[in-house]
Amino acid sequence: MRRQVLLFLSVLSLGSALGQVSYSIPEEMAKGSVVGNIARDLGLDVKRLKSGKARIFTGDSAEYIELSRERGLLLVKERIDRESLCRQTTPCALHLQIILENPMELFRITVEITDINDNSPSFKNDEKRFEISESAVTGSKFVLDRAVDADIGLNGLKNYSLKPTDNFVLKIQSHTDGIQKVEMVLHRPLDREKEEQISLLLTAVDGGEPQMSGTVQIYVTVLDANDNAPVFLQSVYKAAIAENSQKGTTLTKVSASDVDKGTNGEVSYSVSTAVDSVSDIFTINEHGEVILVGEVDYEKARYYQIDIEAKDSGGLSDSSKVIVDVIDINDNKPVISILSKSDLIPEDSPQNTVIVMFSVLDPDSSNNGQVNCRINGNIPFTIMTSSNDFYSIVTDSDLDRERSSEYNITVTCSDEGVPSLSSSVTLTLQISDVNDNAPVFERSSYEAYIVENNTPGLSIFTVKARDADWNQNARVSYILEDSSVNGVPVSSYVSVSADSGVIHAVRSFDYEQIKDFHFRVKAQDGGSPPLSSNVSVKILIQDQNDNPPQVLYPVQTGGSVVAEMVPRSADVGYLVTKVVAVDVDSGQNAWLSYKLQKATDRALFEVGLQNGEIRTIRQVTDKDAVKQRLSVIVEDNGQPSRSATVIVNVAVADSFPEVLSEFTDFPHDKEYNDNLTFYLVLALAVVSFLFITCLVVIISVKIYRWRQSRILYHSSLPVIPYYPPRYSDTLGTGTLQHVYNYEVCRTTDSRKSDCKFGRAGSQNVLIMDPSSTGTMQRIQSDKSILDEPDSPLEQKPPNNDWRFTQGQRPGPSGATGGPEVAMGTGPWPQPPTEAEQLQALMAAANVSEATATLGPGTMGLSTRYSPQFTLQHVPDYRQNVYIPGSTATLTSNPQQQQATAQQASQQALPPPQASAQPEPPKAAQTPASKKKSTKKEKK
Repeated sequence: MRRQVLLFLSVLSLGSALGQVSYSIPEEMAKGSVVGNIARDLGLDVKRLKSGKARIFTGDSAEYIELSRERGLLLVKERIDRESLCRQTTPCALHLQIILENPMELFRITVEITDINDNSPSFKNDEKRFEISESAVTGSKFVLDRAVDADIGLNGLKNYSLKPTDNFVLKIQSHTDGIQKVEMVLHRPLDREKEEQISLLLTAVDGGEPQMSGTVQIYVTVLDANDNAPVFLQSVYKAAIAENSQKGTTLTKVSASDVDKGTNGEVSYSVSTAVDSVSDIFTINEHGEVILVGEVDYEKARYYQIDIEAKDSGGLSDSSKVIVDVIDINDNKPVISILSKSDLIPEDSPQNTVIVMFSVLDPDSSNNGQVNCRINGNIPFTIMTSSNDFYSIVTDSDLDRERSSEYNITVTCSDEGVPSLSSSVTLTLQISDVNDNAPVFERSSYEAYIVENNTPGLSIFTVKARDADWNQNARVSYILEDSSVNGVPVSSYVSVSADSGVIHAVRSFDYEQIKDFHFRVKAQDGGSPPLSSNVSVKILIQDQNDNPPQVLYPVQTGGSVVAEMVPRSADVGYLVTKVVAVDVDSGQNAWLSYKLQKATDRALFEVGLQNGEIRTIRQVTDKDAVKQRLSVIVEDNGQPSRSATVIVNVAVADSFPEVLSEFTDFPHDKEYNDNLTFYLVLALAVVSFLFITCLVVIISVKIYRWRQSRILYHSSLPVIPYYPPRYSDTLGTGTLQHVYNYEVCRTTDSRKSDCKFGRAGSQNVLIMDPSSTGTMQRIQSDKSILDEPDSPLEQKPPNNDWRFTQGQRPGPSGATGGPEVAMGTGPWPQPPTEAEQLQALMAAANVSEATATLGPGTMGLSTRYSPQFTLQHVPDYRQNVYIPGSTATLTSNPQQQQATAQQASQQALPPPQASAQPEPPKAAQTPASKKKSTKKEKK
């Protein structure tokens, strides 16, 4: 046995190189005995056996051999009996397959079972009886039962011995197939009279160590006179039968003849095969017909040898054998065995990734055992053959979980028999998700509307993105991308809910400040690495009627009363003044209408519904009161409508002295503007140095202007008349030919007046200043005053709707024909000429004290038009200013201004005597005027 182990160890080294390891062990080894060190022989680490979940895959061999992963050894699991396992087959071997995973590996192991002398020769029967006639001739043969030894090789049956040998000797014939024929030969005639019963002992011995033997007792009865034995016509008969043939099928017919007569010539047949399995399958009748009585399976035995004995009544016999070949038919389906499989793979697995390893076995032979396997359906998998009867299922294209998250792989294996037999197995494979899809928004861009003055935190709308991936990879979060709107981060305008994509307003929007803005929202999934996409969102602010109309003219002051003068000679339709108002809203919310709410005499005045012009509706009479108070309401067209009210004071008189007593009693507001005090304190605290400097400059300028006015007043030089800016008649064609000047008067408590009168026919505006103790000022309606930087009457800018032309604007400025005034193209108003600057300087000296009483904010505008806005932002309102007593409006048309300048230049310098003594002599005709003038001069 040691030599056998050494022999197979030499074969082991060759087997390892071929990927196959062979071992040789004797049968009947104790349980737990070591077969071999499989880890060392395969060149594997013991840790690899553990991590790869090494296991033995085979059929019945697994019950005899087991694998120890911890030690890397093959061990005997159960006692192995070579005779019961392989019978007479040589060599007797167990074929094992060891499977490793991660990665998948397959190793073939062959364990040969060597025979030991553990079985003694045995006979079918313990005794054998013969009846032999005494007339049997010398050399007569008597067939004995052949002994059977389950061992093989040297341990198998070696020879026979027969004792005693007085009458019979033993003859052994060996056939080419290795089977021995045992016969007992009569070498000395029998004599029934001497010995009627003869007892012999047949012994069969094997060649094992120690030697073992088996015996059968032979009893010979000597009969009388039968000296001819049956003889077969053929020594060997051949037959063939298909497996799974029906019982009772006749295979062949044998024949033996006996030349004796009578009962000694009658021949009987029997199956004398020592193997029980053959006698259980085949039998022979008295006619010599060999009949099938059992089941024939080609996969169990491919041929059978039947020993037939022919015996006559005298005990003489002859033997022959029948060789039966079994014909294979396709009666076995392919058997599919799954060696290893994966239940889950990622969708980004490369091609040729192994999914399943399986083996297919068909016990049939030839074409009946040739197997072809295929995968049913059009799925991205294919079958590859790794070795004989071993197959692998691999991927043959890219996988996509979004297209198919699960595959049912049906493998069908068919043999090439006729008819073909097949077997199928279905495997389920799950495809795990990989983050390979970015979120996709439902729309390429979004646009939403929100009404201004919304509540902060209001939900505007929702953006939605979807991700085709699964689970965490499909979880979408929304992020507001960094950007700015007018220099302010967009996050201060809106916010985005990370989970739902709901966009909320962070602040309350004002249509007048911002009408729309853009930003981008990014959708990002939860994969690793995350994928994202973005979308553009546009928010449009819708206007709301949240701003009341703002009255620009007449100016509402807190401490002064402004009055419009109407001569008593005014006819029907006389233009008293025009209420100018704007609404910073847009659209219909900015369309303004004017109505007369209250009036001292409603039958005397009316207000234009669209243009705000206050005109007389009847002839002014002497009975009309000097003091007329009109309350005009300005309403917009919004829903609900908003309005503003302006008080217009009208003095019905031909000259100022007539109305002094009336307007000094005008009720006025004694309260000062608190905002002015706040701004002054704040300015003093922050920019004290700048304030003091400006104050010094202002005082110096005022003193200079006062001195210039005194010089001009007492000078005998001709007075250069002041011409206001050119105006165009918006109600008709051509250039307005009338030039108006305003007169300024100061009245003290002692009723002394200091007045400068311009040309006759000028229009007058009265300003009552309660802070100056009854001082009344008449402001010259001059473009130079509007343009003067220090003027408290400077206007503030409205919204951008004022970019429209005069004909396109809603509200009171609805007259057509004026030019478009561009916003932001330069300071407003139109830059004055040198003549206008000289005239403005002269006029400023006269009105400096009058305008000083009107502090900032006296126009009654909202904080939108507070002093913090400069004139650069103020649109051109000249087209909205009407010259009382005429149908003309201011214009910014350069061509019309040039035409007016040419006309004005022809009247630039009137005679010195005419201008040296203008209207003052008329005022001096009254005693009161003379007295006031004298006190003024003294002062």
